[in-house]
Amino acid sequence: MKPLFAVLALSMLSSSASSALPEKQAKLLTAQLQAIVSDPAMPLPSLSVVAIRNGDIVYSQQLGSKRLATGTSPAQPADANTMFRIASISKFVTTLGTMKMVEQGLLSLDADISDVLGYRLRNPHFPDHPITLRMLLTHTSSLRDEGGFKWDPAVNLREVLVPGGRFYGKGGFWSKAAPPGQYFEYVNFNSGIIATIMERASGERFDRLMRRLVFDPMDMKAGFYLADFAPADINDIATLYRKREKDGDETWNPNGPWIAQSDDFGVALPVSPVGLDNYAVGTNGTIYGPQGSLRISANELAKVMLMLMNEGRYGTKQILKPATIAAMMARQWTLTGDGKNGNGDSDSYYGLYRAWGLGSQHFIDASTVKNGRASGDRLVEGGGFKGVGHLGWSWGLNALFVFDPQAKNGMIYVASGVGANPDLQPGQFSSEARFQERITDALYRGAIAVP
Repeated sequence: MKPLFAVLALSMLSSSASSALPEKQAKLLTAQLQAIVSDPAMPLPSLSVVAIRNGDIVYSQQLGSKRLATGTSPAQPADANTMFRIASISKFVTTLGTMKMVEQGLLSLDADISDVLGYRLRNPHFPDHPITLRMLLTHTSSLRDEGGFKWDPAVNLREVLVPGGRFYGKGGFWSKAAPPGQYFEYVNFNSGIIATIMERASGERFDRLMRRLVFDPMDMKAGFYLADFAPADINDIATLYRKREKDGDETWNPNGPWIAQSDDFGVALPVSPVGLDNYAVGTNGTIYGPQGSLRISANELAKVMLMLMNEGRYGTKQILKPATIAAMMARQWTLTGDGKNGNGDSDSYYGLYRAWGLGSQHFIDASTVKNGRASGDRLVEGGGFKGVGHLGWSWGLNALFVFDPQAKNGMIYVASGVGANPDLQPGQFSSEARFQERITDALYRGAIAVP
């Protein structure tokens, strides 16, 4: 596959020819990434990457296939337009829309969210503690995912969250350990409530609101609702894979077939959720997957990264004010290590989550070894890169969006599947799997930390 040394054809995303990696360095980096993709210990169906240095895109590359070959159709190569269901990086992008509404005065970070929802929302174990948007964005809301985090359009979240509701069950959504605002636990459900709040404050469906606030102003091909995409765009979406024993079997088998886990649109086109036509805006923002269902390419994510590096400016447009960007990126929570504000192991995926901003992880370059296993958020071997961003894992997809706002260096990668259980191939200097470490280390050394 011929490497792309810079993204020169995409509107508003181009780098000057002088900022691209020299051809020899680009070829070497491409070869290193291809070796990772083709590694029989952890093969990847496809890998899409972007590296930014000093505020310029210096390298962009796509390897592998967005759809693997079947008995009736050949493999389809990944390209610059290939979009992925980006998993939890969706939360980071959702936060851009949230902060735009804060900037406009439609939402407040520190007001009781009950005021927007229209009903009193409290953790029943701590009824005197209001829950705020800031708590939701920093995973300190005292909510949990144990009861689920996505419901059909007919379900009003009030009946999920408030005792006595039809879907409240045993109240497994609420923590008994600590009141809101004190304790970090990574929770998907927070994003669904944020989307509901955004709908209530705007009167618009979440997917359309995000298009109006973020995607259209930045000329982005991206979206939370696939039925809005044209057929040509659907064809750009990568299928996500794992190697399993067989279809429907969750057993890992590195020698087994690739089994589609999500977005297998070569087989069946997406359909609208049942009951969407009767959905009452502002009752259940989970249906659009604000926590993990955004479809977007690595190159479109690079537009977001450059906008944030440039204090909210995208070309001639001010998408977010500099003060809004500063507030979003400011540190909100740091693990104390004494168990009082978060558990570094069980609640932070082997110590991966050490610090947090508003809807964004702070990668503080921590690395330790505990019980023979590496732990921490370090991104490159030996350290040296700190940044802000988000990780994404689900359905076999593994992805990273991270940048240093001061140096204006950044890395994006998206892998559309894994061929073995990542937990059995732990990293050497972080909580990540070894193949993830190899990708970030190659991008950093090959495209950012170069003469």
